[in-house]
Amino acid sequence: MQLYNTLHARREEFVPITPGKVTMYACGPTVYNFFHVGNARCFVVFDMLRRYFEYRGYEVKFVQNFTDIDDKVIRRALEEGVEYSDIAARYIKEYEKDARGLGVRPASIHPLATDNIDMIIEIVSGLVEKGHAYAVDGDVYFRTHTFKGYGKLSGMPIEDLESGARIDISDKKEDPLDFALWKAAKPGEPSWKSPWGEGRPGWHIECSAMVCRYLGESIDIHCGGQDLTFPHHENEIAQSECYTGKDFAHYWLHNGYINIDNRKMSKSLGNFFTVREVAEKYGYLPIRHFILSSHYRSPINFSQEIIEQSMSALERIFNCADALAFFLKNAQDEELRAGEEALCATFDACRTQMIEAMDDDFNTGEGIGALYTLVRELNSAMNAATPASKAAIMHGKAIFDEICELFGFVRENEQDDALIAEIEAAIEARAAAKKAKNYAEADRIRAELLAKGVVLQDTPNGTKYQINQ
Repeated sequence: MQLYNTLHARREEFVPITPGKVTMYACGPTVYNFFHVGNARCFVVFDMLRRYFEYRGYEVKFVQNFTDIDDKVIRRALEEGVEYSDIAARYIKEYEKDARGLGVRPASIHPLATDNIDMIIEIVSGLVEKGHAYAVDGDVYFRTHTFKGYGKLSGMPIEDLESGARIDISDKKEDPLDFALWKAAKPGEPSWKSPWGEGRPGWHIECSAMVCRYLGESIDIHCGGQDLTFPHHENEIAQSECYTGKDFAHYWLHNGYINIDNRKMSKSLGNFFTVREVAEKYGYLPIRHFILSSHYRSPINFSQEIIEQSMSALERIFNCADALAFFLKNAQDEELRAGEEALCATFDACRTQMIEAMDDDFNTGEGIGALYTLVRELNSAMNAATPASKAAIMHGKAIFDEICELFGFVRENEQDDALIAEIEAAIEARAAAKKAKNYAEADRIRAELLAKGVVLQDTPNGTKYQINQ
């Protein structure tokens, strides 16, 4: 499997530290508000990467944090007159609801920054002892120039990075590029005891602490959005490698931006749509499909039209699933017929095409393309003048289900058993009416179902139905 490693700016063969196992960390949300579609790309893409590793037989330990203490969290709490922890708890629940809707499975561990203050203090203390950090009036800063590899992730020399750094204006720093590891307490803000006085952690140090505690000093993959490359991930590398003396992460993966009118979607620009508001209109799965239908490193534009295209694409997949269920329920020919080995090989080739795409720098767009090819082949085989055997279609359906499950394209079952039983009973009653040549009754039943959004289609193998929501 080839992955584009931001650290070396090239594709590289993926070789895990421990054969058969993958350790993986993704920067999670700062929980002070609903997350937007741009944020969702990171969550969906790296959920998909984890799914694919597991599909290929790896044991994956995946950690994604929640930043539950931050200027934005504190500001929101002050605005509402509540504790910062109330804000964090509320939006962790909202994240979980939206993530579940998007088909993003829970990480192996979702640590909170505030649950790891002890580890953060331990690392900061170690950096101070080694001369890589210094304390001034309760603040602790990292001495950037003590890490000779600074800039290796972004590929820029240290002199060129200062203008792009997220720098707090402060006369306390020895160098403008030094960054905060620990911040002295301010009046009215939450704080914790430390060797430097009451305070709270800086943004970058929390991820280093959680990687070290839950995954180890060196991990296989660290991932996140492109905007985190500098300074966040650059600073993580510097502080972690100075503390441990080891390579922090072997592979760095970054997803591209989601744009609105070719500008990055972000809260700061005000050009964003929350996942919640888009899902309320279109559902969650079209958002997942939209995100995965392009290569993860490419920028993509968000629009109403493209979400509607994703809805249509998913309908093709779900209609195929319905057709497969109907065909297999009514098919009579159980055994594979002579010559159908070639048809089964065609289905197998779709799985191979998907795997080859995913192994080529995790190309989900091409992987989904293989699923569409399989849908076309299955529909053709079921609708041929002489339909394929049940055995051949079952072979193709197994691959279809496998790929749909992998990509998370599994429709939520909104059709309760009582409704299905009612529809099937009506179809049987209609068939009996037609057999008795009571066509008026048959038409009445059909019209009654149509009024409920149930469309009937008579086929040589029986009557199919589709429920239109």
